[in-house]
Amino acid sequence: MGIMWLETEDRGPVRWLWLNRPHRKNAIPPQGWGELGQTFEAFERSDQRVLVVSGRDGDFCAGADLDPSVGPRFRGVVDSQNRMKKVGQAAVALHRLSKPTVAAVDGVAVGAGMGLALGCDVVVATYRARFSAIFARRGLTLDMGLSWLLPRLAGAQFAKEASLSGRMISAVEARERNLVWDVVDEERLEERASVVAEGFLRGAPVAQMFIKQGLNRSWELSLEEATAWEGQSQSICLGTDDHREGVKAFLEKRPPRFTGS
Repeated sequence: MGIMWLETEDRGPVRWLWLNRPHRKNAIPPQGWGELGQTFEAFERSDQRVLVVSGRDGDFCAGADLDPSVGPRFRGVVDSQNRMKKVGQAAVALHRLSKPTVAAVDGVAVGAGMGLALGCDVVVATYRARFSAIFARRGLTLDMGLSWLLPRLAGAQFAKEASLSGRMISAVEARERNLVWDVVDEERLEERASVVAEGFLRGAPVAQMFIKQGLNRSWELSLEEATAWEGQSQSICLGTDDHREGVKAFLEKRPPRFTGS
């Protein structure tokens, strides 16, 4: 299943999404941004509970495909703005997913590909993975949410140094900078991402939705605002069937069976 260059496979409650343009290192074609956003929205509406994003044949994503042969060139500022709206909408659609997301990164994750990876909740990478906010070396500025993601994940100084230079960042350094959760050999990437995804399945869906929303907003709120948010969301969780099931399972010393209600 998928939209030509995007392939999806449901493995029980986990949906895998592969970027499949290996001849272009899985670079995103000009029309691909809207399709990518639609794919995220389709996952949100689905019964699947976790999304794993990866790339085919040894690379994650080389960002936007800048080869003029794959699509029309930008025609002025208005055309550029209209196209960039699609990029921003894809980044926001990923960020706003109420369900957990995992990036499984091998090879390059550069430019918007880096933004796609870091936009997921957890990033697992191989030792040969490499990241770059390469935009400045192409005469471009940051997009796909990187101006928001990088300073929050790794701090302002690192975000500036990495973005202004556009240098390559190894998987090991990315882990040291809190951009990557775990680094494994390439033959273990799919297994490790699956383990992370399966761990998310142990949580209650409504609770996970509020947890994501609260953590994503944490830099925007004062402590007073954050605790007020916690109180409101916790009040809703306390009334769910999943909370009652969680307590019952704890008392009965068994794994809970959550239904999302």
